[in-house]
Amino acid sequence: MVSVVVGPSLLGTQRDVLEPDAAVVELLGTLRRQLGMDLAWLCRVQGNRTILQAFHGDLASFGVRPGAITEWPVNESPITETGMVPDTHADPTACRRTVVSELGIGAYAMDLVYTDSGEVYGKVGCLAHEPCPHLDARHMQILTLVAGLLTASVQDLHQMWERSVQTWRAVRRVLDSGGPDLVYQPILDLRTSVTAGVEALSRFPAPPADPEQWFSRAASVGLGVELELAAVRKALPALHRGPPTARLAVNVSPTTLTDGLIDLLTSTTTPADLAHLVVEITEHERNFEDPAVLHAVSQLRAHGVGIAVDDIGTGYSGLQRLVNLRPEVIKLDRCLIHDIDTDPVRRATAIALVSIGKEIDSALVAEGIETHAELAAVQDAGIGYGQGHLLARPDAQPAFA
Repeated sequence: MVSVVVGPSLLGTQRDVLEPDAAVVELLGTLRRQLGMDLAWLCRVQGNRTILQAFHGDLASFGVRPGAITEWPVNESPITETGMVPDTHADPTACRRTVVSELGIGAYAMDLVYTDSGEVYGKVGCLAHEPCPHLDARHMQILTLVAGLLTASVQDLHQMWERSVQTWRAVRRVLDSGGPDLVYQPILDLRTSVTAGVEALSRFPAPPADPEQWFSRAASVGLGVELELAAVRKALPALHRGPPTARLAVNVSPTTLTDGLIDLLTSTTTPADLAHLVVEITEHERNFEDPAVLHAVSQLRAHGVGIAVDDIGTGYSGLQRLVNLRPEVIKLDRCLIHDIDTDPVRRATAIALVSIGKEIDSALVAEGIETHAELAAVQDAGIGYGQGHLLARPDAQPAFA
């Protein structure tokens, strides 16, 4: 069995780091499109391990996370030959490889990337779920050209690797210290001014200070799920601090939703407490028609957990999430609430969403209320709940009063 773990294991101290080099990702995108396959990837090779360094395409469909490390069985060395296998089922060597069966690979193409001293740095290639009978010598020439370009830029690849390792080490330090710091921002019932719940928000040491960047970079080195689960685990004790009618909201991506969240909640929290929990699904790129996501949402609801979606009002993807998830809570993005008192389009959009919320029995929360005029406009639009610095700032202790 191929073992997939996460995260580089070497080097470095934290500095402001970039996402995997955009030029490398763009080059991989060109390779994937030219070969007509599902995923293009660049891996670093270290002994019997291959570490995913950059990719372009549908990584999740192969069951692999960014930054994943493949540990090869002792009786099966990593694939190091170059070339193409248009149909793994028809290839007697490929069909016996564990990774081919476990990841559902129907075709692959691969070439090696070398260091200046001629040693193997890593591998570049493409994967497809289905056989690719169209692959021919021309496609191999394109792959060889890309491998040559990466070899010529191997110093840049080393710098990419160093930055990824530094990111991994910085996230690992946060995890080893018990997870990110948390603050709690109240959500008020705008009809009664009573606190209806609090949202747990993560805070990190700089740089970067932006929590979204921390979670994004953690995901890029394979620690995204672990970091999100650490934040949720740290927030759960707040369930015991509020009145019976108040709720605690935590944020997770669809990947975490389908990979560990339910086990964490059911093993550490009582059924009575789960009834006071809201899971806010934060990521927008994942296909919300994914059966795994919908199944996880159904499981959470069966345990009494409410579902919230954020950033509604920012585009089509938000409406798609409403249709597919039918959330108990709809959070209207700050970009919709900003200047809602003076912008008739924002006001009309908010009123329309209030109507949709009533039809699907969802509560609406206006995020980012910062002025009294915005608050009045939100109330006039019929939005029942609000959140923002005007109402209450985040605090290290959950303030339910």
